[in-house]
Amino acid sequence: MKTIASFTVDHDKLEKGMYISRIDGDAVTYDIRMKKPNGGDYLSNGALHTFEHLFATYARNSEYSDSVIYVGPMGCRTGFYLILRDSVSHEQAIALVQESFRFVAGFSGKIPGSERKECGNYLEHDLAGAKAVAEDMLRVLENYSAEQLNY
Repeated sequence: MKTIASFTVDHDKLEKGMYISRIDGDAVTYDIRMKKPNGGDYLSNGALHTFEHLFATYARNSEYSDSVIYVGPMGCRTGFYLILRDSVSHEQAIALVQESFRFVAGFSGKIPGSERKECGNYLEHDLAGAKAVAEDMLRVLENYSAEQLNY
């Protein structure tokens, strides 16, 4: 089998940040790297799960909602993928991620979609953990530019 594109990126050289992972037709996959790969510090399951609920809810309710294809975590627990239609510019994608992370960092209340009937693992959430990750990434993404999106 052919090696998939994301496995050809040298993960030992990746730092926290936001990158263009691939472009397929009108779909742009962004790699939002929230932890240094192979660094021993990974997103906890609870924080990752809560972050997913909040990030997806915000992005799918944003002005770009019709262009959001997917928001989801990486299996290695070092970040998230965000797939958008190319009608959203790279600068707008960065702004959407920054706004989403500000939403997560400032969130209080009931986590959207966290009831048993809404979620397949409703007991495993960690709002404080999700907020801490968002705050950390907001510092990383401050003043981020489209020129920084390349691996």
